[in-house]
Amino acid sequence: MSQHTAGLAIETAGLVKTFGETRAVDGVDLAVPAGTVYGVLGPNGAGKTTTVKMLATLLRPDGGEAHVFGHDIVREADEVRSRVSLTGQYASVDEDLTGTENLVLLGRLLGHGRRTARDRSAQLLAAFGLTDAAGKQVKHYSGGMRRRIDIAASILSTPDLLFLDEPTTGLDPRSRNQVWDIVRAVVAQGTTVLLTTQYLDEADQLASRIAVIDHGKVIAEGTKGELKASVGAGSVHLRLRHAEQRPEAEQVLRLALDADVQPDPDPVALTARLSAAAQDTAAEQAARALGELARSGIVVDNFSLGQPSLDEVFLALTGHDTGTGPGPDTGTGTGTDRTDTDSDSTKDGVAA
Repeated sequence: MSQHTAGLAIETAGLVKTFGETRAVDGVDLAVPAGTVYGVLGPNGAGKTTTVKMLATLLRPDGGEAHVFGHDIVREADEVRSRVSLTGQYASVDEDLTGTENLVLLGRLLGHGRRTARDRSAQLLAAFGLTDAAGKQVKHYSGGMRRRIDIAASILSTPDLLFLDEPTTGLDPRSRNQVWDIVRAVVAQGTTVLLTTQYLDEADQLASRIAVIDHGKVIAEGTKGELKASVGAGSVHLRLRHAEQRPEAEQVLRLALDADVQPDPDPVALTARLSAAAQDTAAEQAARALGELARSGIVVDNFSLGQPSLDEVFLALTGHDTGTGPGPDTGTGTGTDRTDTDSDSTKDGVAA
């Protein structure tokens, strides 16, 4: 990497990290535009957390280069730390302190005066909907409240770049939506966000560009539309009125669309995935298939044609699903991220 490219918050070339004989990160190249949400999507153990910790200067890379706003993460680590903040997979605030006490303490550690720290804490607690809980010990907070105060701690001093590593792991849908709103608000104020996630819908909702990482490598990168278009023309979804007609409907669709047809868990639903070659004729093929179903006497209650989902993109790119669940990125895939996640968990959430 000869020089930093203007307009990029993060630029990496051939970034490598090894733990013993395991290459947790194996030549990652990234170009993250400033002022955006950039998603890093991958299953457990893909190398996401390890990549973030190198970029945040918590781990030293074993190969390659990386710059954050033009500063080398190794040679200019102090400059990088002054511009970034990290919220990791685990809440790192003190559970025995109240919400206010946590934020005031961190504000003071960041160099704010006592009054400024209290004012900033009150402002963030209000913005994150935590004013009523400000005087309660954090150990009495719900999971969603803990994630919100963790993010609040990360932006006590507004960073130029915020790393969010699995920010909604284990949260209920309502709490996840609240965190998503916070992320959007942070970006609207000019902060760049690098978001690692296992949740396909999270990347779909928030990220303007996405890098898909598997086994420590970037296997695809682009906008959501580009990634979806790269694996096929789209998917035909239909619901039948009568479950007993599904085997016949599957045969009709397979012949009419010349596509793979899969029964859905719903006993009256089917999904057909069109190939990339059908990009220009997908609508015509879908209409023809609907006509064939009608001529066969198969009653269709719902029929739709849409782009492939990110779930389908990931399956096509990697040959397996994300293996997502409520658990964190602890290394159940390649066994890479467990090495560095636990030891640094207490540092996460504090402005670097």
